[in-house]
Amino acid sequence: GVNRIMIGYAKKVLLADQFGLAISKIGTYHMDQPSVLLTILLYMLQIYYDFAGYSDIAIGMANLFGYSFKKNFDFPYRSTSVSEFWRRWHISLGSWFREYVYFPLGGSRRGKLRTLLNLAVVFALTGIWHGAGSNYILWGCINGFFVLLERIIGQTRAYQKTPRFLKWGATMGITLVCWLLFRFQSVSEAFHWLKLGLGLEKSPLILYSWRYFLDGRLITQTVIGVLGATVLGSPKLMTWYDRVGKRAWAETVQQILYFMLFVLSILFMVNSTYSPFIYFQY
Repeated sequence: GVNRIMIGYAKKVLLADQFGLAISKIGTYHMDQPSVLLTILLYMLQIYYDFAGYSDIAIGMANLFGYSFKKNFDFPYRSTSVSEFWRRWHISLGSWFREYVYFPLGGSRRGKLRTLLNLAVVFALTGIWHGAGSNYILWGCINGFFVLLERIIGQTRAYQKTPRFLKWGATMGITLVCWLLFRFQSVSEAFHWLKLGLGLEKSPLILYSWRYFLDGRLITQTVIGVLGATVLGSPKLMTWYDRVGKRAWAETVQQILYFMLFVLSILFMVNSTYSPFIYFQY
């Protein structure tokens, strides 16, 4: 439990909060296209590490009191489909909707058309659950649309032969657009940022280019964030970690590293301003 808490604090303070700080710094200026893309990527990482860190802390605290909770995130940014993404992201919420909405509606037992309708209801409610704003409703509808589309074409030969890296790229692109809707309160503002990122619009009077913001520290944090959200979830790497982790020396090294991360997190927290968890508003 203590280990899980230390990992959660590290995700929150060393990564999520630092990405949030960079986003607030970049967002105060008119931005060129690379700066917009950088901001969108950083928010994608921030919301993951913020909520995953929050979940780790909650699970770790529950362990201290003798309760065992399932993991809430399973490297969602490794997903090759939107359906897989939602099996890996916010697992507890997905399980709740599956048990109390999807199954009572009939699940997949009443034919393909009814299954698609049930999935559409679930994702519409998921959007409303996060908020009654049009951005959240559209966010839920977009996710639901692609889940339904994958259900329809998932067994086709063309889809199954599509390379995994192309499916992964498409999934991350859809996720990135959805996070824009999640970040901004208005749909128009979200699509304004999307146009800036695609180069369809340009900001007037750009004072600083992306080179000004992307210093060595932010590069290091971004690389760590990307690798931590993707490569560390590799099945081969996790199998190796489980095998090596059982050795006495490896466990000692692991505990030392956890403690060092925790101390570093405290130092960062003391020298920064209060930054609440993103999901506290939902």
